[in-house]
Amino acid sequence: MPVLAIVIVTVVATLIVVLVFANLSSGEKKVGHNIQRLYGSDDPQFIRSMSQLLGPPVESGNRFAVLVNGDEIFPAMLDAIASARYTITFETFIYWSGEIGAKFAKALSDKARDGVAVHVLLDWVGSDKMDRGYIRELEQAGAQVLLYHKPHWSGLGRMNNRTHRKLLVVDGALGFTGGVGIAEEWTGHAQDAKHWRDTHFKVEGPVVGHMQSVFMDNWIKASGDVLHGPRYFPAIEHMGQGVAHMFSSSPTNGADDMQLMYLMAITAATESIHLASAYFVPDKLAINALVEAAKRGVRIRIITPGQRIDTHTVREASRACWGRLLEAGIEMYEYQPTMFHCKVLVVDEYMVSVGSTNFDSRSFKLNDEANLNIFDRDFARQQTAIFEKDIERSKRITLESWRHRSWREKAIDRVIWVLDPEL
Repeated sequence: MPVLAIVIVTVVATLIVVLVFANLSSGEKKVGHNIQRLYGSDDPQFIRSMSQLLGPPVESGNRFAVLVNGDEIFPAMLDAIASARYTITFETFIYWSGEIGAKFAKALSDKARDGVAVHVLLDWVGSDKMDRGYIRELEQAGAQVLLYHKPHWSGLGRMNNRTHRKLLVVDGALGFTGGVGIAEEWTGHAQDAKHWRDTHFKVEGPVVGHMQSVFMDNWIKASGDVLHGPRYFPAIEHMGQGVAHMFSSSPTNGADDMQLMYLMAITAATESIHLASAYFVPDKLAINALVEAAKRGVRIRIITPGQRIDTHTVREASRACWGRLLEAGIEMYEYQPTMFHCKVLVVDEYMVSVGSTNFDSRSFKLNDEANLNIFDRDFARQQTAIFEKDIERSKRITLESWRHRSWREKAIDRVIWVLDPEL
């Protein structure tokens, strides 16, 4: 082989290795040790630590409403869009073609034509199934639409960094967040395998300013444009008694914040942990934290998808790491009727965390994520009641049944868990 050809092949191979490494690593320090338990969730230090370590500080005066499945979620979001007077900021990972996608495009376009400033931030990968006619419709109406991390030679090292955040903020005062994407799969009420189970929250009060700030974080990255002033960040009156904060994570700025939040919440738990997770692939630190919580008497129940899941490799990777959890007495459940896409954590019927974050390495280390933490006992009890209903539609996986998996599944488990950072 000619020397020049050898040099070219070597350069290309080196470039590929560098790009793969760059796309699998944030380059930041990682949480590398178990977190020592110094207080319980009922200690004021718990909120203080969560607030000051993760930021921003918690805000009081908020009101929340839980929206279960598309039949509740989408009408509430579309009504909020229709009510907009000044601004709409909307960031999402999944936006696909279909009736609900067309409805959102029309609703946002109508407000843009009415003079409302509409800003839409879509992930380039997550919106790959979106009819580009929606974007033309929005732009022709006067809305701004940006694709997050669209491939470009200057950003090849961040191709794997996606915005997984799900945020809608209207007039800077009304917000929505949770697990829902804009696609037909999320419509309905989880009535069959084609309609997914998910949860979203409607938020009013000062914490909506946090949600707007999280949107602006990625909007500035994508556009270089700073949106500010009273139409984006108005003075918001207290709407209730709820205490909460909205925080975010990104490989470029605090990639471990989400994992740190989960680890701190698990470590502070005294009585119960209810975790609903669409993609549950814990690493050794998370497994250690869960096992230690179970050993001190915390009842832990986890719901994940069953065989009806959109990514079977994730289910295989998840089941591969259940051994220590089941041995510790942690209750594992697989949701049966349809894809289970919820991302909700309830600790001691006090703290509720909801947002875009899955319990896996991709969410903890590679994606841009955002979660709303609510500290409210009445609201937490409401989420526990919803969790109980999901348990009724789930199959419990015992230690005995897990140990008696087929040899094929055990072999696949061992291979797939190696791919954990990419799942």
